[in-house]
Amino acid sequence: MEKSPTKASPVKCESVQAEESRDTTKMPSTSNADISSENLNNGLNSSCSTPATNIIHNHDFSGGLHMWHTNSCDAFVVSEKAGYPEGLSAKLSGRYAVITNRKECWQGLEQDITDRVSTGSTYTVCAWVRVSGNQGVTNDVLATLKLEYQEFSVSYLFIGRTSASIDHWEKLEGTFSLSTMPHRVIFYLEGPSPGIDLLIRSVVVSCHSPSQFDSQGGTGPFFDGDENIVQNPRFDDGLNNWSGRGCQIALHDSMADGKVLPMAGKFFGSTANRTDNWNGIQQEISGRLKRKIAYEVTAFVRIFGNNVITADVRATLWLQAADLREQYIGIASVQATDKDWVQLRGKFLVNGSPSKAVIYLEGPPRGTDILLNNLVVKHAAKVPPASPPVIEDAAFGVNIIANSNIIDGTKEWFPLGNCNLSVANGSPRIIPPMAGDSLGAHQPLSGRYILVTNRSQTWMGPAQMITDKLKLYLTYQVSAWVRIGKQATRPQSINIALGVDGQWVNGGQVECSADGWHEIGGSFRIEKQPAKVMVYVQGPEAGVDLMVAGLQIFPVDRHHRFRRLKLQTDKIRKRDVILKFTASDSTTLVGSMVKIKQTENSFPFGSCISRSNIDNEDIVDFFTKHFNWAVFENELKWYWTEPQQGNFNYKDADDLLSLCTSHNIQLRGHCIFWESEAAVQSWIRALPKTDMMKAVQNRLMGLITRYKGKFKHYDVNNEMLHNSFFQDHLGNEIRANMFRTANQLDPQATLFVNDYSIEDGCDARSSPDKYIQHILHLQEQGAPVGGIGVQGHISSPVGAVVSSALDKLGILGLPIWLTELDVSSENEHVRADDLEVMLREAFGHPAVEGVMLWGFWELFMSRDNGFLVNAEGGLNEAGKRYVALKQEWLTHTHGYINEEAEFEFRGFHGSYQLQLVTPSKHKLVNTFVVDQGLDPLVISINF
Repeated sequence: MEKSPTKASPVKCESVQAEESRDTTKMPSTSNADISSENLNNGLNSSCSTPATNIIHNHDFSGGLHMWHTNSCDAFVVSEKAGYPEGLSAKLSGRYAVITNRKECWQGLEQDITDRVSTGSTYTVCAWVRVSGNQGVTNDVLATLKLEYQEFSVSYLFIGRTSASIDHWEKLEGTFSLSTMPHRVIFYLEGPSPGIDLLIRSVVVSCHSPSQFDSQGGTGPFFDGDENIVQNPRFDDGLNNWSGRGCQIALHDSMADGKVLPMAGKFFGSTANRTDNWNGIQQEISGRLKRKIAYEVTAFVRIFGNNVITADVRATLWLQAADLREQYIGIASVQATDKDWVQLRGKFLVNGSPSKAVIYLEGPPRGTDILLNNLVVKHAAKVPPASPPVIEDAAFGVNIIANSNIIDGTKEWFPLGNCNLSVANGSPRIIPPMAGDSLGAHQPLSGRYILVTNRSQTWMGPAQMITDKLKLYLTYQVSAWVRIGKQATRPQSINIALGVDGQWVNGGQVECSADGWHEIGGSFRIEKQPAKVMVYVQGPEAGVDLMVAGLQIFPVDRHHRFRRLKLQTDKIRKRDVILKFTASDSTTLVGSMVKIKQTENSFPFGSCISRSNIDNEDIVDFFTKHFNWAVFENELKWYWTEPQQGNFNYKDADDLLSLCTSHNIQLRGHCIFWESEAAVQSWIRALPKTDMMKAVQNRLMGLITRYKGKFKHYDVNNEMLHNSFFQDHLGNEIRANMFRTANQLDPQATLFVNDYSIEDGCDARSSPDKYIQHILHLQEQGAPVGGIGVQGHISSPVGAVVSSALDKLGILGLPIWLTELDVSSENEHVRADDLEVMLREAFGHPAVEGVMLWGFWELFMSRDNGFLVNAEGGLNEAGKRYVALKQEWLTHTHGYINEEAEFEFRGFHGSYQLQLVTPSKHKLVNTFVVDQGLDPLVISINF
């Protein structure tokens, strides 16, 4: 359920002070008037330290206002980069939050700490605060708790106060404890008089005695990390607390004549008489799970019986809400064997408050039993943030391939397999275009190439060892010219590959014909130290000659490209603005101060979201603060809305639609159909052609008429370049027919194609050229294709490769959207760099009109190591980078009205707030919108 805004306290300033006089937790304020702002800058952290148990998320506003809420006022975060409020820039440095437009003294900044506090513990509060307003006037700043109870009663608990002024940062201290646990606990800072801005530098709320949490039996997030919520985990108490899921269970101290023994303890449990893969061993853990807490699951498992030697064993969590809505959470899977115990490990988080919860193991084929020893489910340990990788002597733009230009024959090269290498002349003498912008100083190519003949396997080709030339965490661009021999009777796929300790890594693919040379480009990155790395070129069918020229592999300087992208972004995402002020006496306006603050960039930045996400108010808060578009992860897909024929489920989609509508978030519809057979329900696959055609028409009619006008976009038939279920069963015209019918039912919706591996050069089936041919073919059949969806599930992105794909697609004149963007790296700093590459390339390209992330919260993404926000709400480096880029793409400026009663600036497209202050201190506040356009935008403002 969506988190409702915290209601403002109905008390006045005097009432708050009266509450203070009755509260015994009042602490004397500590004056810091003798601390200079310079010294304070250096000593803030030491005088108000941030302990490991600080329960305030984003305590220093490094993540913007993430996790913070305003209480009927406005707030923003400022820093050296963003600029400081007028009158304070000379005295302040660092980062802090400004709470402004305060109409009442109780208005301020707050954070929900319900799931981070418990009864019986004492908490210490330390915050650095300041005010901005009348010079020399002090104002009290108060720290307060708002306590909401189930019966809707509300009380307020005073924590501490300090007298703050415009001249110094002041330290606000206090303590509090709770004798009973309310339904919600809100911490907030308030107090200054109306019209006075409140400034907050940092907030720390820590548990005075952390050991007290250990005696709470797991109350709050600091319960004993060793506490296992699974009862009888080692079967020491027999089969108590355990049961079979669709099968029987048994207790053992050994099996197979003593060949199978417990991994730990004296006993283990097993299934018996399994008749389906979902049968398994389970335990109900209702009442022991806490919402919004990340749990780590570990277990030792193996399989036995039915002559199966290896099978997938999965840990799954089944949840049932009070309204009987069910949810299945896949926790972990492991390839188990009948030879030894293996460890199964995973994590999960529950967003809502289920009435029932059951954890169980499943997976192997029927007749094969699951053996379980020591299942542990406990609060996941906090993972310390990763350090940015240290890379020395990166040598950006320097090719690591020896004898790349084939000057010394085939020296440094060797044939992979029983093929022959020789040197020939006649290849291109120019560097492939994708490499030209990134490669350092280089000579023209020699015109020589390696000719590979006598190929008897597709993997045979030229190879070279590059183990000692690679550096960890550097992103490498791959580039070459390739060609195939005339023996080919059809186009052939060529791949530049790396063998990294025997594992295949894709460096780029292209489809070639025998009529000329083709550019191949891609990228890769190595994040773990390998013992051996070989690069090789492969792909054509046996008997087809392969030609390779000018292979380049070089590390890319991403920040060098960022500088150029910033200039390009300024050209296409900004506009010159002239504000013309008029008044009865225009001379009174000359010299007036103008402050311009952009409140929202109009460029669409969105994310996918799922129904289970909206039960977590922290996820909803981040989503509604940082995205203005949304797409449902699964809830609009056919297998979700009609899992069995005639059994419809639109409730989940309706719930998500309601949330987005209430926050003015625009919607993409994903997807009406999906060509992948794995995503097609069994009941559809079983239909004869005539009935399947009728089902398709019913799907179009039912979905689009229900939501007519609600979704701005539809992905009509997902991933047509890679799959063809409906085309195979219903004929070549079905795809165009889907588009035509969708357009007839909702003419206002833009209809998209949507596919993956378009932008990274790694899949010959979905190159930009193939995508263009596909779109043109649909249009020739009468399909009203209105937009191009580039999914963007990408690894180690290189800007030049991505931009080249976007340039090619741009010739169609259709809007391009990155529809499912995610990047992945275990190191969050590298992940942040990857995300920045993609966001800057998209925002800096004139054909791109929107970006959708495919998730942002840990444990709720389809891809590992792609999240921006940790499971329990902490913003990681990738999240901070996203927030910083969104802030960079907002325009804030100030200055004075000139003699023509005008003020000029250049700003990003979007919504703005203007504040004008005349020399006589009269004020005007106004809003305006800067839309797209090439000519300067002239806006008249009457004073």
